Amino acid sequence: MRSVQNICHHFYAFSFVFVLFCPAFSTHVNTLSSTDFLTNSSNRTIVSPGGVFEFGFFKLASSSCWYLGIWYKNIPERSYVWVANRDNPLYSSTGTLKISGTNLVLLDQSKNTVWSTNLTRRCVKSPLVAELFDNGNFVIRYSNNNDTSGYLWQSFDFPTDTLLPQMKLGFDLKSGSHRLLRSWRSPDDPASGEYTYKLETRGLPEFFLRFKDFLVYRTGPWNGIRFSGVPEIPQLLVNIFTENKEEITYTFLMTNHTIYSKLIITPSGFFQLLTWTPKVQLWNVLWNIPNDQCDLYMRCGPYSYCNAKTSTCKCIKGFKPKDSQAWGSGDMSQGCVRKTSLSCVGDGFVLLTKMKLPDTTYVIVDKLVGIKECKKRCLKDCNCTAFANVDIRNGGLGCVIWSSELVDLRNYGEGGQEFYVRLAAADLGC
Repeated sequence: MRSVQNICHHFYAFSFVFVLFCPAFSTHVNTLSSTDFLTNSSNRTIVSPGGVFEFGFFKLASSSCWYLGIWYKNIPERSYVWVANRDNPLYSSTGTLKISGTNLVLLDQSKNTVWSTNLTRRCVKSPLVAELFDNGNFVIRYSNNNDTSGYLWQSFDFPTDTLLPQMKLGFDLKSGSHRLLRSWRSPDDPASGEYTYKLETRGLPEFFLRFKDFLVYRTGPWNGIRFSGVPEIPQLLVNIFTENKEEITYTFLMTNHTIYSKLIITPSGFFQLLTWTPKVQLWNVLWNIPNDQCDLYMRCGPYSYCNAKTSTCKCIKGFKPKDSQAWGSGDMSQGCVRKTSLSCVGDGFVLLTKMKLPDTTYVIVDKLVGIKECKKRCLKDCNCTAFANVDIRNGGLGCVIWSSELVDLRNYGEGGQEFYVRLAAADLGC
């Protein structure tokens, strides 16, 4: 049996989608009351006001299982953006979604609960309403409260493999929830797959793409404009990163709101930006990560970087291969070591440009000082190995200091960020 927690999360998403099992109502109703219910034998769906998204029961061609989900209504080949019961499908054509007390529940043919929103409120102040919006969000709220702050539950808080515009990934510090993406198991199986895309905040905030527990790729930290390891963002996409007392989150918008777009983690482990092209009736991949060999985590060992032009590893100035024989034979995993040990007196720095900043898991951060003060602090700390600005806007602000090995480095033809690596005086001119 799969994770109860995952099932509960997905149940929340499914609970909000109701298809009226009543001939008097149109299938284009987007708001459903506590007296309505949906069954998978009715072939009815909920459609958002502008006809952008649709919610209902569905089966995949290769399976007899039933799922509740959301998809684009006007795209011929269904593109599912959210699946409620991905890890606990219905195995018969008898399933019912309804409001029960303060929760939405999905029941099987034996009236067993397959999925639920699992809200703990004991009393209902007014009738509950479930509503689907044109941004793809399903919410449950009181019928007399239309304010977004009054949502009792929303599908945007329980993403599956897809991030839509306005949908957020990351931490809700008020509720303690952590929104992440998890791939489908395969292209025809929406069950939880092996790949995740998750925001980490142990050092500076950055996204990690993992296969199970193995780190495949990281975006690099947010630098005020973009993540330092994602330089090639299309101009029609607007990144929005928020960090305050209530949340640490990422979302995006499109400059042209009429373009259907989504970020998705695929079953094969790629994170992609897709836009729909009506003329050819296809999803267009605008960018894809990992994009090349240099994007792979630790492609080169410590104190070396992957060269974008050749996809080969190079030691940082002032360093040499740790194992020259292995390096010469193409095994660069051990990375590089200093030519001259640091003395903490007379040390200096070499500037690297157009770089993806090293892994920031174990860094020291001060967002209130500039680059000159950052350099002073690094020189005073004999353990400091490198430093950089946190934010590259307006000439640079903030200080991030590395005191451990510099790992997962690469450069770019354009984009990236500047940072300074500490060298012994003897290596500054080499």
